[in-house]
Amino acid sequence: MLCDDHREGLVHRSIDPSFLALPLRPLADAALARARALGAEHADFRFERVRTAAWRLRDAQLAGSSDSTDLGYAVRVVHGGSWGFAAGVELTMDAAARVAGQAVAMAKLSAKVSAAAGAEERVELADEPVHAERTWVSAYEVNPFDVPDAEKTALLADWSARLLAAESVAHADASLMTVQENKFYADSAGTTTTQQRVRVHPALTAVAVDPASGEFDAMRTLAPPVGRGWEYLTGTGWDWDAELAELPELLAEKMRAPSVRPGRYDLVIDPSNLWLTIHESIGHATELDRALGYEAAYAGTSFATPDKLGSLKYGSPLMNVTGDRTAEHGLATVGYDDEGVAAQSWDLVRDGVLVGYQTDRRIARLTGATRSNGCAFADSPAHVPVQRMANVSLRPDPDGPSTEGLISRVEDGIYVVGDRSWSIDMQRYNFQFTGQRFFRITNGRLAGQLRDVAYQATTTDFWGSMAAVGGPETYVLGGAFNCGKAQPGQIAAVSHGCPSALFSHVNVLNTTQEAGR
Repeated sequence: MLCDDHREGLVHRSIDPSFLALPLRPLADAALARARALGAEHADFRFERVRTAAWRLRDAQLAGSSDSTDLGYAVRVVHGGSWGFAAGVELTMDAAARVAGQAVAMAKLSAKVSAAAGAEERVELADEPVHAERTWVSAYEVNPFDVPDAEKTALLADWSARLLAAESVAHADASLMTVQENKFYADSAGTTTTQQRVRVHPALTAVAVDPASGEFDAMRTLAPPVGRGWEYLTGTGWDWDAELAELPELLAEKMRAPSVRPGRYDLVIDPSNLWLTIHESIGHATELDRALGYEAAYAGTSFATPDKLGSLKYGSPLMNVTGDRTAEHGLATVGYDDEGVAAQSWDLVRDGVLVGYQTDRRIARLTGATRSNGCAFADSPAHVPVQRMANVSLRPDPDGPSTEGLISRVEDGIYVVGDRSWSIDMQRYNFQFTGQRFFRITNGRLAGQLRDVAYQATTTDFWGSMAAVGGPETYVLGGAFNCGKAQPGQIAAVSHGCPSALFSHVNVLNTTQEAGR
């Protein structure tokens, strides 16, 4: 078992014994043996147990909770140059072998359908070294499922009560989602991996109401979801006391704030907002299956097509973006992906130029790449792995300024904090984003909040306008639990790190005016 010395203290983490007690290897052996006997060129077996629990509080009172476990296994094969896939829940050797047979039968059927349609594309996978008997556990200190539910709801109730104690707060909503994901993977080449990931997503929203006018607004905490444990809610990685203390006054100021005047402004964008712009305009755009058109029917395509690799000016020369499956506490961080590929970090944009994509083994081989960069993921044992997003992050300037230093460079601009709504086209090119908080910048200083702000641009114009990048001390790992893709739909958690950054002459809309109010 893996024993990690966590940088924040000595922490011994190991795979949940109750998962290891399941018949993982006998099931895998039975399934893989059957697939080989039926002539599969490749076969892999994946056993998953995903436990998800959530709590919701309304005005410090429990409004709902859930605790569910998704458990089962899947067999995926390549037979006759076609994919085959089947899943099961019966934990017997005969059942596992039967599921493998169903996967091979599906591949044979797929081959007939492809031949009838005149399709000649064969499924081939990029080579990957064998990783035998590997174990990996994500970086956390306290598994949230080891903490009593009463303790979780008590903490959320206490936080809510702190917000409700402020005169400016009429209502407070609190939520917490926790996930423990266990996976066992084995394939016909000899790779065998066992992994455990833990992640948490706490959030609080304060609501203000003006009794005289009936107008209302809300403000949410900025703490991102992370690949950590219960310690995240008790002071490791985020200062909850400080954020909860300042939130009511920030909300009261927002209620009094004037509406923004539309026009072009210099923007200093905080990591709590910029991570989402990275996700939508870079993360999805550099998924190679999208760029090749394989997701056009649902998730869309990409303006960053392969013919532009090495030449597309994605942004300013200050722009350096990595795909990363190894970042500590990242939501998309793994030891090995769902095709047995070891986690890696690589460049997507270097000095403003598109230089890489995110790939799985099939897409990598299809485009002539020597190896996948480990982006295959399935959110359930009932779903086939698809190419999913890594932790896509904008690198800080090693000698860059603080956020205050960036603000000091702006004569007339806006400081954007926190994510809210967003809109982007199917090619990931035309977009607009709003936020939680907006502060007017005048002569290098913050001059009070604004309301009704949205910034609008094309992807290349926006990133081309990046005039300065903050230093390492401004870097924060943001992210989301709910990135959607594929048919049938799958959900993946992903992080995006970034520093604060300065963008010049960006178009700003007034959302109230745009709505015709």
